[in-house]
Amino acid sequence: MIAVTSPLLSVEDLHVEIATRRGRVKAVDGISFEVQEGEAVGLVGESGCGKSMTLRAILGLLPRGGRITRGRVLFRGTDLRSLDRERLRDIRGRSVSMIFQEPMTALNPVMRVGEQIAEGPIAHLGATRRAGRRRALELMRQVGIPDPDRLSRAYPHELSGGLRQRVMIAIALASGPELILCDEPTTALDVTIQDQILKLLLELQAANDIGLIFVTHDLAVVSQMCTKVAVMYAAQVVETGTVASVFVDPRHPYTLGLLRAVPDFDNVKGMLASIPGIPPDLASPPDGCRFRARCDLAADDCATGAFPLIPLDGGRASSCIHCSEMQRAISDSAVIARADELWTSPER
Repeated sequence: MIAVTSPLLSVEDLHVEIATRRGRVKAVDGISFEVQEGEAVGLVGESGCGKSMTLRAILGLLPRGGRITRGRVLFRGTDLRSLDRERLRDIRGRSVSMIFQEPMTALNPVMRVGEQIAEGPIAHLGATRRAGRRRALELMRQVGIPDPDRLSRAYPHELSGGLRQRVMIAIALASGPELILCDEPTTALDVTIQDQILKLLLELQAANDIGLIFVTHDLAVVSQMCTKVAVMYAAQVVETGTVASVFVDPRHPYTLGLLRAVPDFDNVKGMLASIPGIPPDLASPPDGCRFRARCDLAADDCATGAFPLIPLDGGRASSCIHCSEMQRAISDSAVIARADELWTSPER
């Protein structure tokens, strides 16, 4: 009999609302996904689709006016929503950590970076200040920060963007987490530094068997970092599966649109492909499929009803009720070639 292991993290039917002047915005609307130990899962989609808000909801770090209205966030079987503030803070610093998109707003500008790295071991592992400093220097070496003795005494503004992001990674690793949430951690970096940071995260994940959730709008980054992907649109997950299957054989028109929009640097003639239209207003989302106004496959039956994920072959799922017609839609050989190139790139 094969033993069934429970996931490291399970997000079940998560709903998040944010109070605004225009009313309550449904920032996350009924999403579900799982992360196993040592697995990297990508959350992809356009800006404003709810990716970053999902990470903040997992850690209980919603902005003012935000609240979870329904759903569960299970970490090793424990619903994080049921924990008091002190217990949640302990898990947040010890077992689950986060790498933010912009380190200059996440790091304390008046604390030396070595002290910020040492905070986790001191607060959550009971380390002395001396042991915390040793741990900080060790992590700075591990993440590739040169001359850690000197740079540990630097303030964030004295470091380059790449070094600041390495400090953020060191802080995330400081207490030995089992799960790291990455909120577009390389967006503000140039491509050379971005590649270094991504390779570093992959090495650290493999060495420590850490689970990763990687939020990004860059499909090439997902192909490099992740084994599974959840595609989000208008606060909902519209397709899930392995990166290999979703990229080469998409089963939702929105996923296909994202793949068509990936630049092909070997063929720079003409305009970049784009998805026509704009996402719906999440303060008053439309009935039916939220992508239908931008979709080539939309029909009358897309206008009403709920569109949950439909299980497909190979452990995949799609919310498109016309996904059986996707083979005809993806007959564009150029799209398939680009998707296959993403998946079979040397970084894999």
